[in-house]
Amino acid sequence: MFNKIRKFTAISSEEKKLFLEAYMMLGVMRAAILTVSFKRLTRSLEHHTQQPDLATLTQTEQERAIIIGKSIMRAATYTPWESACLVQSLTAQKMLQKRGISGVFYLGAAKDEESKEKMKAHAWSQCGETIITGGSGHEDFAVLSVFGWGKE
Repeated sequence: MFNKIRKFTAISSEEKKLFLEAYMMLGVMRAAILTVSFKRLTRSLEHHTQQPDLATLTQTEQERAIIIGKSIMRAATYTPWESACLVQSLTAQKMLQKRGISGVFYLGAAKDEESKEKMKAHAWSQCGETIITGGSGHEDFAVLSVFGWGKE
């Protein structure tokens, strides 16, 4: 417990604010996933059937996006609810769009020979050339849908 408090106090005030925003938005997005249809959650986004051209970001936007992604992943480890990849991707979309940073999030699927379901899914976010959330193992998934957002 004290170790967690020490880690939190060691980060900058900007990172603390982003962590708290991410924590709250993860809760909002988790509740939305459980209560609202996916179509309604993504209706304000551009749905792409193929890989879109990714917007070029400034150095400042790219750095900001990376910090936001780290805050989301950090906050996700402390939520008492499930904050899996889709929740993180939707949270990233909201937080980045709020700051005028464009990006996309992907939904992918892959065969899972070890499970009864035989399929597994994954979501990840990307801004420019950088994967912001869900990057671990994303290359194992075939992209099914791409949802993009521009500047607000």
